[in-house]
Amino acid sequence: MTARFDHHLPADPPARADVAQSPGTPQKGREGSRPYARTPEQEARLLAEREERRARWKSIREAGGIAAWVRAELAKKGVSTEGIDPSTLTDRQKGSFKDKKRAEAEARRAMKRLAWDAYRETHIAHLGAVHWDDDASPDKLDIDGREERAKDNQLTEIDSLEKLVAALGITLSRLRWLTYHREVDTGTHYRTWHIPKRDGSMRTITAPKRHLKEAQRWALRHVWDKLPVHGAAHGFLTERSIVTNAQVHAGADVIVKIDIEDFFPTITFRRVKGLLRKAGLSEQVATVLALLSTEPPRDPIVHRGKTVHVASGPRALPQGAPTSPAITNALCRRMDRRLSGLARALGMKYTRYADDLTFSWKKSDGESRAPIGMLFRCVNTILRNEGFRIHHKKTSVMRRGVRQSVTGLVVNHAPGAPAARVPREVVRKLRAAIKNRELGRPGKGEETLAQLKGLAAFVYMADPDRGRTFLDRIAALEAVSGGG
Repeated sequence: MTARFDHHLPADPPARADVAQSPGTPQKGREGSRPYARTPEQEARLLAEREERRARWKSIREAGGIAAWVRAELAKKGVSTEGIDPSTLTDRQKGSFKDKKRAEAEARRAMKRLAWDAYRETHIAHLGAVHWDDDASPDKLDIDGREERAKDNQLTEIDSLEKLVAALGITLSRLRWLTYHREVDTGTHYRTWHIPKRDGSMRTITAPKRHLKEAQRWALRHVWDKLPVHGAAHGFLTERSIVTNAQVHAGADVIVKIDIEDFFPTITFRRVKGLLRKAGLSEQVATVLALLSTEPPRDPIVHRGKTVHVASGPRALPQGAPTSPAITNALCRRMDRRLSGLARALGMKYTRYADDLTFSWKKSDGESRAPIGMLFRCVNTILRNEGFRIHHKKTSVMRRGVRQSVTGLVVNHAPGAPAARVPREVVRKLRAAIKNRELGRPGKGEETLAQLKGLAAFVYMADPDRGRTFLDRIAALEAVSGGG
């Protein structure tokens, strides 16, 4: 599906296309190129063709390679001219020899095409602009004790490309289709749309389409979730949440919040692949899994009436893929360890939720002032060493006298209140909305009971008793209204 430009023809200058879409809007492209389901007869025919190509490649290997196999096939067909000395032929025999030579050349081309089809059925062959080598032998970048490291991370079930393909439950050609990298492409495996941020700017969400999402979910369960993470990480982990992240800093005298700028785009294909190599995976498996988990930012360009997607940066983690959060947790393990050590040295506590870093400090007998200046200098150095940078506009210092909010929850000390709790105005808004519904009044704007239920679940995370009361009242309203 590579877009091909006919440079020798006059053309209008390419124009940027506005094709950002909502999650439910279908988008033409790679998955759109398979618009119908195959019949059982078509599936059986394709399966038979794949088996035939695999059997052919087995014969090629047994023959000693493509060249030897082609020679043997030409001999079987009786069109081989090998061993014939033209200088010993008569003029009439030379005419027949030329005809046989032409037949041999045509048959040789056909045999090479068949051999190449068999090779592609059993090998990746190439992945576009990304380096690929079908040789699976160990290389100089393999870490010492690679097999033992893979065993420690429970990754031995995918220690080869063949095992990975079998575990994914897809064909090698489908895997190549999902991972092939093109700088200019007529389609994409992702849907893209924008949502507003709190500061008024737009956040780009890049979500995978069905086939790629299935492969990414498998990789999440069987690869990324098995990699070790640091105890300071609280985002997207079992039994961790915004509540556990905020509770660490409850009752602090000073809280410092630091945001990492362009967090997901900073984690590129090379960093993801390097993480997998260090985890004990081979070059081939690491390359394919890194390609499955990354995508370059693309600009839709209209060229001669057709929309093509042009890569405008390196492959990086897409914000919207199920694998991205788990990859960031594993990749930031060393950074979390360094920042945790820094926090201990400064008498502080540290947690990270995705790209939000939080430090807190309490007064002690020996210290009366928080070492904020030293903290910023050291954090800036560590982040730069780890390939990140501080988002200075989102950095904040909150002291005891003002509201201290961590991952959306208030953590100021309050007698009788949960250590981390939903802001008071949110609870009041929810209580008023439920009361209006109970009195038979309509909701404000497009407010639905489902939205109120989600807000009540948010309260339940931090305060189960109060949240349960709200959820029970909403359940009663749903029973009366039928869920509206």
